[in-house]
Amino acid sequence: MIRRPTVARTALAALALAATALLTACGPGGHPASGTADSSQVQDMQHKVDAAESAAAQADADSAADDG
Repeated sequence: MIRRPTVARTALAALALAATALLTACGPGGHPASGTADSSQVQDMQHKVDAAESAAAQADADSAADDG
């Protein structure tokens, strides 16, 4: 049986890609952004990654509950 991706998983994938782009500090076109990240930027990015991981865990739990 083929499982269709849920809206939550699709949104999570988009969020993960956005977090990856932020963490690699790439600007539009894949060119490195000028300057360096200060501590507040790093903390903000870490919070976003933590939120994405939490959302992924919740989506997995919801999916398991729906399947079970």
